[in-house]
Parts: sequence; structure tokens; C-alpha cells
Amino acid sequence: MKTSITLCALAALQHVSATPLSKRQDFSTVQYPPGTGANLHEYPPGTGANLHEYPPGTGENPPANCPPAGNPIIPFTSTFHVLATPDQVVNGTTNPVFTGGLPGAQATYDFGINADLDLICYNIRLTGFRGEYQSPAKTATHVHEGAKGKNGPPRLAFPNPAGDGDVRVSVGCLQGPFTTGLIQNGQDTGTGFRVQQIQDNPSGFFADVHSSLAVPGAARGQFPG
Repeated sequence: MKTSITLCALAALQHVSATPLSKRQDFSTVQYPPGTGANLHEYPPGTGANLHEYPPGTGENPPANCPPAGNPIIPFTSTFHVLATPDQVVNGTTNPVFTGGLPGAQATYDFGINADLDLICYNIRLTGFRGEYQSPAKTATHVHEGAKGKNGPPRLAFPNPAGDGDVRVSVGCLQGPFTTGLIQNGQDTGTGFRVQQIQDNPSGFFADVHSSLAVPGAARGQFPG
């Protein structure tokens, strides 16, 4: 299981946002030197709007790989690649039956987990989706707790993939405490959930996406064990 460049970048952003405010530099009293800040009449050569190219290893030409193992920005304690297809979708809890999902739909989910931070980064790519997103949860793109061929409650709700044409994408990071917007037995199905649970028992979880044309699921994929 391989961490993608995107996931590394997202972890770096999460690291910045997770830094306690008390440990961040206070810029409230900083005075801008002459020729900078609001009174900067033009960008210095080779910077800003007139930057002719990105320096090596930044911007549009990032390094080919993440930082080497042992010196990552934020190390993922586990990573997973999940392939979701219509034939894995089931409906029902007592005697679940395969529904066939939404023919032609397919999704890939690349996850990076840091169990110590209760952090999960995601890169979701959805193709062949039709209809509208539909779910009683706050989004229609989830990780559920459930073994292969079984159903179970959503534990994580991700922003629905967006985009023009046939390819839709959702990329970002979530950090606990988690909520799904779905209430069962008087509480949100994300209450108390930690990503460590996926790491400890990956085959007990699956990722899916729901459509108005296939409400039980358009496509579903089991985490590899």
C-alpha cells in the first residue's frame, strides 16, 4: 500500500492547522519593511505574479515521491487502496442481498491514516456515476463498519466527489472527533469512532457511495485485510 503525493501534501496542511495557536508566531505587531506589504508597488524579480517557473520541488513540479521513510512530513501509520464496484453492493441487515449497484459506476479510495492524530487523508476518484447523491447521512460518500457481504453503519462521511464530465474527485483530510449526520440509537454513528479501528481490523470496513438511482449503494469496496 503506497502513500500518494497528494496524501503527503494534505498531511502537511493538516500538520500546520493542528499546531496549537500558543506555539505559532504572533504576527499581530509585525511592521512591514519599506517596499513590502500593502505598499509593495511591484513584485521583486523572480517572485509573485512574474514568477516564470516554480523552484525545483515546489508548485506544479513537486518531487516524484514523498519524503523518505523515517523522515516524512507526518508519517501515516497505515495506508489503504480500495476499489469500489457495483457488484459488491448489498442491501439489508439480517439477510443482505447483492443489488448490483449502479452499473458502470466505479470508485477508487486512497487513504492515509495517522492513528496517533486520529487523522485520515483521502483521495477519492469516482467515474460512471449517475443520478443525484442520496443518503440519510450528511454526505453520500462513506466508510462503513461491516464485513464483506454485510452491511453496517457509516463511521466516516467524506465530501462527495465533484467535477465536470465523467470523473469526479474528492481530496482532503478529516480528524476526529467524527460525525456522519446519521443518528442511530440516539447518537451519531461517528460518535466515539477512531481511525485506529480501521488500522486494527481493515477487512471489517468498506467504502461506498450512494446514488438516487441506487440508494443502497452505487459502488462499494472492502478494505484489504
